[in-house]
Amino acid sequence: MSDRESVITAFIAAHGWGDGQRSRLAGDASFRKYDRLCRGQERVVLMDAPPPQEDVRPFVRIARHLHGLGFSVPDVLAVDEAAGLLLLEDLGDDTYTRLLAAGASESKLYALAIDALVALHQVPQDRVRPSGVIDYGTARLIEEVDRLHVWYGPLVGAPKPTGAALAEYRDIWQALLPLAWRAPVSLVLFDYHVDNLLGLFARPGFKACGLLDFQDAVMGPATYDLMSLLEDARRDIDPDLVAAMKRRYLAAFPNMAATDFETSWAVMAAQRHVRVLGTFARLKLRDGKPHYLKHIPRLWRYMDSCLAHPSTASLRGWIDKYLPAPYRAVLA
Repeated sequence: MSDRESVITAFIAAHGWGDGQRSRLAGDASFRKYDRLCRGQERVVLMDAPPPQEDVRPFVRIARHLHGLGFSVPDVLAVDEAAGLLLLEDLGDDTYTRLLAAGASESKLYALAIDALVALHQVPQDRVRPSGVIDYGTARLIEEVDRLHVWYGPLVGAPKPTGAALAEYRDIWQALLPLAWRAPVSLVLFDYHVDNLLGLFARPGFKACGLLDFQDAVMGPATYDLMSLLEDARRDIDPDLVAAMKRRYLAAFPNMAATDFETSWAVMAAQRHVRVLGTFARLKLRDGKPHYLKHIPRLWRYMDSCLAHPSTASLRGWIDKYLPAPYRAVLA
């Protein structure tokens, strides 16, 4: 038995689950792993988030905060922060990904996810921010978009940009990012997409949408999670459904100017898609996880859309110059 496994076994036993049957639920692009513990009809989930790569404290703080606001997040049942271990309420297996694969109504699932975001964004700013959650600051945003040349460029064999080209790139983003804040500020859950949403249909209203992944939450433009949901790096969505879901969201905020919403959307979409391009490249080059590369053509299609917005013209010019079309078609 490995040292890590010994720590996990002791943690499970200390919290009354030593006799539970343990099975793997999932792993993800991070170092976290999830197991299910079963004992008769009782079930809990073990989150194994080994330090120093992972830190469970943000998850615990944000989960308890969202739970207090009435959102359907896993209740935190036991914590060992130093070991990076949690026992969580088991919300079941009905992720949106599985429900969609089984033929569930796409429009109903997405409408429910929109309603959960509307409910979150209607919480006043002085109540919606959990303890310890910071603003989505420029330094972090720039580091994320730098992944395009740090990781994606080497993946596709693009020429390394000169110092002057990199300075120009960062200047473009410095000018572009403030436009995203034309949308109202709220809590950004950061990875709001079908893999991290659950159908909990016995619960009323927006509570029927379960939330699984939010430890990276920040305070930022309300468009971010909406865009993350509707421009999902992992799946194609009918443009008519996307338009309908945008209308559903905007109907709840009649005072939000459509032009401000679309500008914020375009900027946040460009930022997120560039970050994800770099992150998927890093997963391949650094972590030996190549299966995310199959999504890269979809990300470039999204980039074509957001770079068509007038606000992003300077970024489009830079990308066309330094990452022209031959470098945009990576396949696994």
